[in-house]
Amino acid sequence: WDRAEKLAAWRDLGFQRLPEFAIAQSQHDILCRLLSEAGAEVICLPLSEALTLDAVYAHDPSLATDDGLILMNPGKTSRVAEAHAHATFCARLGIPVFGEIRLPGTSEAGDIVWLDPKTLLVGHGYRTNKSGIDQMRALLAPKGVDVISAPLPYGSGPSACLHLMSLMSMLDERTILVDLPWLAVETVELLTARGFRLIEIEYSERDTLACNVLSLGSKRLVAIEENVKTNRRLGEAGFDVRTFPGSEICINGSGGPTCLTRSLLRK
Repeated sequence: WDRAEKLAAWRDLGFQRLPEFAIAQSQHDILCRLLSEAGAEVICLPLSEALTLDAVYAHDPSLATDDGLILMNPGKTSRVAEAHAHATFCARLGIPVFGEIRLPGTSEAGDIVWLDPKTLLVGHGYRTNKSGIDQMRALLAPKGVDVISAPLPYGSGPSACLHLMSLMSMLDERTILVDLPWLAVETVELLTARGFRLIEIEYSERDTLACNVLSLGSKRLVAIEENVKTNRRLGEAGFDVRTFPGSEICINGSGGPTCLTRSLLRK
């Protein structure tokens, strides 16, 4: 993906600047090492000419459920091919496709948060629309999963990347890292009514994706090293925070460690 024609699309894809590929690769290698050291099996999606630089953010094109993958239909049309790449690759791993979101529905898994095994919170914004949410509800209701719509703010507008997971990250079963001023009142009320502990990010680190943190279980987190104050706050809250540099692989493309991973199986 370091070819000139791939890199030339950076502005249209919403990157802040021309990616420095060697740095991005080094940062990605560090992230993969952290995951492996934590006991995860890391599988890299094969290169495909149909994919863009955005495909590094492997979280968004599919949702893993107990019954298989639900293929998303990204609101960012340049990413639609990623869902089919996930389906093809996961079929080789023996992971079936359980369902698929189709037009007029749009959906990106960055808008989807499992609050518990039977409750799915889905952000309603520019990337995931009402039809996409309704289709997910129809797929998952027979499995006993409650799909709850969570309104997202206008933010920087339709061209920006604003997912629900830009504003909240599950740290463990009862604790959520939040960008509180950007969450809707009804979402905050829902979370507090269900007894979740909310930890706020350091607001000055919002633009460096402080709210995007990957939980590895057993109080272990992976976070971007640039967000020193938020990471310290998480450590003081009892979490083991492991960091990696994210200037290119994360901040430049607006995707944190959760965005960079598509968890297929978690215990």
